[in-house]
Amino acid sequence: MIELIQNLFSFIMHIDQHLVEIIQQFGVWSYGIIFSIVFVETGVVIFPFLPGDSLLFASGAFAALGAFNLPILLLVFFVAAVFGDSVNYEIGQKVGTAISPKSFLGRIINQDRMQKAQDFFNKHGGKTIIFARFMPFIRTFIPFVAGASRMHYRQFLMYNIIGAFLWVGICTLAGYFFGNIPIVKDNFSKVILIIIFVSVLPAIIGLLKSRVKK
Repeated sequence: MIELIQNLFSFIMHIDQHLVEIIQQFGVWSYGIIFSIVFVETGVVIFPFLPGDSLLFASGAFAALGAFNLPILLLVFFVAAVFGDSVNYEIGQKVGTAISPKSFLGRIINQDRMQKAQDFFNKHGGKTIIFARFMPFIRTFIPFVAGASRMHYRQFLMYNIIGAFLWVGICTLAGYFFGNIPIVKDNFSKVILIIIFVSVLPAIIGLLKSRVKK
C-alpha cells in the first residue's frame, strides 16, 4: 500500500516524464491511455486520487510541442470527463443510498470525503457539479452524490457538460500556453504542486469556514 502511494505520488510529481514515456511507447494510443485516466478518475468513485488537473496541464504543454494534436486532445479529455461523470451518476443512482459503511464498497469509499461532498452539494445545488470539477477528490464524489440524491439527469447533464468544458479548456490550454515557458518547464514539479494547492484551496476555505462557525 505504501509503495502504491509512493508510485502514485511519483507519477503525479513527474507526470511530464511519464507522459514522455507513454508517448514514446504507445504513440497515437496515448490518447486512449489519458482518456482512461480521466474517465476512471471522474467515473469510478473509489479512484479519486488519480491526477486529473496535472494530467490536463502536462498534456497541454506537450501539445504545444507537437506531441499531441490540441483539438483532438481537448475532445478526448472532454468526452472522458462527461462520460466519466455520467457513469458515476448512474452508479450513485443505483447503489448510492444502499451502501452500508460495513460493506466492501463502503469501506473503500472515504466516508468523510463523501459527507463533505454531500454537504457541498446540498449547499450549492447543481452548480456544485461545475465547481467540483476544479476540486480533486470532491469532483469524483459529487456525481455519485447527485445520482444518489435523484437529481434529474437532464439537469445533471447540463451542469456536467458546462463543468467539463471549463475544466478541460482552462487546465489544458493553461498547459498549452504556459507549460513550456522556461521557468515553468524547469520547475515543473513545483508548478504541479501549485496546481494541486490551488485546486484544493476552495475545499480548505470551506473547511476553515465551517470550523470557524462551530
